[in-house]
Amino acid sequence: MTSRELTLNINGADIKLDYFVQGFIDHVISGMVTALEDTAQIKTLQLTIGDEDVAMNVNGAVIPLNNFVRTVVRNTVLGMVSSLKGIDRVEKLKLHIAK
Repeated sequence: MTSRELTLNINGADIKLDYFVQGFIDHVISGMVTALEDTAQIKTLQLTIGDEDVAMNVNGAVIPLNNFVRTVVRNTVLGMVSSLKGIDRVEKLKLHIAK
């Protein structure tokens, strides 16, 4: 299922995404989340990445992340968004997906 809503905010600025990029980010992140134990079907997902912090909330529940998962999610997401036009550095990232 493709997201009905995907918003991305980097360093306090909303980033406009075309349909392809929005779907790509949705599928990659949703795949990572559904691979985690004890996660339900995603209705809403909020992901925040800061300096060294990664926080994930799925359907209103905080998802505990071990160091490995935190590192994989952080590196994957930062790798995707750093490829977007106009993104030089990411200090703070907020991603919201609603399905």
